[in-house]
Amino acid sequence: MILSPDDAQLFYKLMWGVQFYVNQQAGTFKDMTSAEAYAHLSSEKKIKVRDLLWKRPALMDDYIQANPDAFSAGELEILRGWRRYFIKGTFYIIRHLKKGTIFIGDQDKVYFVSGLVTPLDEIVPSYALPQMVQTVLLPFKGLIVYDGLFSGYNVSFGGNIRADLNRVYQVAKHKDRIITSLDPDSKVAVPRIRPRSSSLNPKLEVLTSQLAAVKGDTATQNAALALARASLDLAAAAANREDMAQHRRRVRKASTRLENLLEFEEVE
Repeated sequence: MILSPDDAQLFYKLMWGVQFYVNQQAGTFKDMTSAEAYAHLSSEKKIKVRDLLWKRPALMDDYIQANPDAFSAGELEILRGWRRYFIKGTFYIIRHLKKGTIFIGDQDKVYFVSGLVTPLDEIVPSYALPQMVQTVLLPFKGLIVYDGLFSGYNVSFGGNIRADLNRVYQVAKHKDRIITSLDPDSKVAVPRIRPRSSSLNPKLEVLTSQLAAVKGDTATQNAALALARASLDLAAAAANREDMAQHRRRVRKASTRLENLLEFEEVE
């Protein structure tokens, strides 16, 4: 998902306006004479100004108060939202979805982020995921966007880290904790990350009914059947978005009993 052309134009008008102001105050690139000229700087140079802005966010307050670019009340309110709710940090980009991209930040917080003018899966292709980047997340018209600049890390991830990141995402998805807006006052509808209604239920019910009538000839067979029943119950709970803690305990208990019986058989 990317912004509409009008929204993208508005975003960059505001972003380059405030960054040009910060550049003027700091004197970082003294040959810049306008926001239009600043917009053509390389990303590497813009990052220096961007980092100064979010290190000294009071500069945003000064810019809003001075309003040198004669922004409208609505445009100034967007800037105030950036000032209040910006999140600067290191994020893991782990997955591209149809309507946005999944970022994981500090404290395992999971964010649903939209692109600006270029889809994020073109900037960071799926084959390169997960990717660790430093950027700034901002609210914009009910969505979460990034500030247009990434600082990447040349880091490769092993299987354990990939699994941990996927676990964090799956937990947030299951518990409906994926953050889709940084502005708590936003009234704009945003896409919700919810699983599709499960088509598994009828099949699981059939399997559960059939399995209930099956009895083994040995303790090991009955333990294996008990594990299968517990697993089916866990699958049904997951499909219905129910609390799975109790079902997980049953699966672990049944699995442990089966493993113990199998060990006894090996000894014999």
